[in-house]
Amino acid sequence: MRLIISDKNIGHLAAFFIKERLNAANPTREKNFVIGLPTGGTAVDMYKNLIDLYNKKEISFANVTTFNLDEYVGIPKDHKESYHTFMEEKFFKYVDIDKSKINIPDGNASDLLKEGRDYEDKIKKAGGIDLFIGGLGENGHVAFNEPYSSLNSYTRDKQLNTNTIIANSRFFDNDISKVPKTAMTVGIRTILETKEVLLLVTGEKKASALKHLVEGAVSQAWPATALQFHRKLVVITDEAACNELRVGTYRYFKKLKDEFSHLYA
Repeated sequence: MRLIISDKNIGHLAAFFIKERLNAANPTREKNFVIGLPTGGTAVDMYKNLIDLYNKKEISFANVTTFNLDEYVGIPKDHKESYHTFMEEKFFKYVDIDKSKINIPDGNASDLLKEGRDYEDKIKKAGGIDLFIGGLGENGHVAFNEPYSSLNSYTRDKQLNTNTIIANSRFFDNDISKVPKTAMTVGIRTILETKEVLLLVTGEKKASALKHLVEGAVSQAWPATALQFHRKLVVITDEAACNELRVGTYRYFKKLKDEFSHLYA
């Protein structure tokens, strides 16, 4: 695990991290670079920075295949709060990605179990995910793998935790009755099988979750802790999210900052 503790803009750092990995891979039409993409507030800032890099011709998505982490069950794809809409409005329509290479779980599939299996098959046929980008929930969820999710899970439908529903109500007129109660999500095992994971963690509300991720025992109560087993996990975080880390832990990772100093340019 690498923890980048920064007072810089997290979305900016994430975009430059992606640029570095994508350009180093030098993808082709035959061999795409495969990215797992998130939604959420921090992701919006990351996408703005990626669009800026694209407009400056410093990055291209022409040879990129994407797999989104999740989607609500039961709302239309064109609903203003669907993740299909989010990705189109915040990112896809501004860059040169081939729309046929965009993959988002179908929350309206007639057979959600089959949809999950098919999604995993698509990932395998694409050669696996090269870089998975995600956030960290206040309760330790990653994607929509809520507390007590199986740590050996693949893509499937998952009932959302009450705290997650309440947190997401801000996108649904602060009315929890409008928030979908179920979502399709990639599983913990799906994430563990990716080649590299980048987690973006910001704000004091995430401090407890980050402490468990970095210092805690692996537990279904905090699903993201399973990522301790990942062979290549990078976490970009801010000072506020580090408030509950032990002083020694904080100092150790703070010293590693120079290893990623080129991201601060």
